[in-house]
Amino acid sequence: MKKTIIFAAALFFLCSAKAQTAHFGIKGGLNAASISSSPSNEDVQTKIGFNVGILAHIHTSSHQWAIQPEMYYSDEGYQSKSNSSASLNLGYLNIPVLAQYMFDNGFRIEFGPQLGFLMNAKSKTRNVSVNVKDNFKNTNFSIPIGLGYLTSSGLGIDARYNIGISNINNTSTSTKIHSNVFQFGLFYQFRHR
Repeated sequence: MKKTIIFAAALFFLCSAKAQTAHFGIKGGLNAASISSSPSNEDVQTKIGFNVGILAHIHTSSHQWAIQPEMYYSDEGYQSKSNSSASLNLGYLNIPVLAQYMFDNGFRIEFGPQLGFLMNAKSKTRNVSVNVKDNFKNTNFSIPIGLGYLTSSGLGIDARYNIGISNINNTSTSTKIHSNVFQFGLFYQFRHR
């Protein structure tokens, strides 16, 4: 697992360093996370979490398009409807590679693949926390779709929805679980022009 994360981080920085017009940045924000399952679990509701990480905004030869690889930690999972003190907390290191279409007024739309590496998984009831990492697969594939706005100072805001594609359940072949996350955040691109 550590080797995979180190490889992914090295790939992120290598791709970013090769680009002459890369603008590095930082990002952070709030998550509204939940899961969808088949058969359906009626006891789940949205859990509020956070995300924090880095990005590299890389302009293509076209003025309108850019590629933006990111690497960020994301607090996901769900809250129980029937017991407000019970929750599932999933921590992922996510690496999306987003294609961005940029409008002349600062707005941009973005989409692309995202690979997530499970860092921790805990089931919590009141003050009791249980490690349940073995119950979930080590990787999660999703598709982020979003909208952002970048100011002339390099500060921006974005909102995206990560659609969970892969089944993250590692304990049963009959139950499929997908992690879905709405994210709202701020980002800052250094040396933005």
